[in-house]
Amino acid sequence: MKKYAIYKSETGYYAYEYFETLEELKGTMFDGIVTEDKLPVVLDGEGGYFHFTGNDYMFDRLVECEGSPLELEEMYFKNMDDFKLGWMSPEGDTYSCDYTSHTKAAVRICEKFYGKTLMPERALGKRGWLKIIDSWDGTQREHGQFVYSLLGKVTKRQADKLFDLGLYNNEEVRKMIADCEDTW
Repeated sequence: MKKYAIYKSETGYYAYEYFETLEELKGTMFDGIVTEDKLPVVLDGEGGYFHFTGNDYMFDRLVECEGSPLELEEMYFKNMDDFKLGWMSPEGDTYSCDYTSHTKAAVRICEKFYGKTLMPERALGKRGWLKIIDSWDGTQREHGQFVYSLLGKVTKRQADKLFDLGLYNNEEVRKMIADCEDTW
């Protein structure tokens, strides 16, 4: 059984492996690197670690389990009222992520709905999913949202959801809707 420290962000929960003893670290790349005075630690999944403290404002809970400690809808909040960035299914369901997590979200979405895939973002795009990304180019005063469709199409449910999210008037959305209205 593995232990995880679960943290909450604006778009979902995330889990880091949690270790309380040097014995638990045996066989990991941190065996011999982490010392007793650093314990407990969490591994960040990117090759680093940090000292665990339960009073971190983003810390939520400790979990001990086999397999994944979080479901897709916990990691990437589904149908958030204040959805900004992430993925939208052909049915209009949204999965929130931050501006750097689209690929990680695509991996988990594909695993849940389609099985493991080699290129998850492309696999979602081929199945009609929309990718809503940050359109800030570094020169604008505010960040915006850009809606990307690999197929250049939107479904009626996606168009309705884009309207609800205030994205209906984005230039790329208006063009996709105009191109697709005849097929609804």
